Amino acid sequence: MLSHVPVSLITIGLLVCSNCFMTFAWYGHLKFPSVSLWHVVLISWCIAFFEYCFQVPANRVGYGHFNAAELKTIQEILSLSIFMVFSVLYLHEDLRWNYILGFAMIVGAAFVIFHQW
Repeated sequence: MLSHVPVSLITIGLLVCSNCFMTFAWYGHLKFPSVSLWHVVLISWCIAFFEYCFQVPANRVGYGHFNAAELKTIQEILSLSIFMVFSVLYLHEDLRWNYILGFAMIVGAAFVIFHQW
């Protein structure tokens, strides 16, 4: 069914889904400080299950087209990008210039990883 879709697009799409779940699992509970720690750990584990349901296939599909370092780099860039949106829209935190600059430097590191030297 997806045989006509490029591997890179499938991999990145799965990683986007994975990172959305991961971000909510790791940081979503911060909006609910009165909920006990064991409750948020349990809920986070349940959310993280869905992260793995996307992450593992993304790596399996993408490996060979991308090497492991490239897959991890893509995952980190997506993670930071999704986190920036999440922190502003869900947690209502400010996106400061130094955060953007720091994240941009990490994107610069991705250039170094993907460039053929």
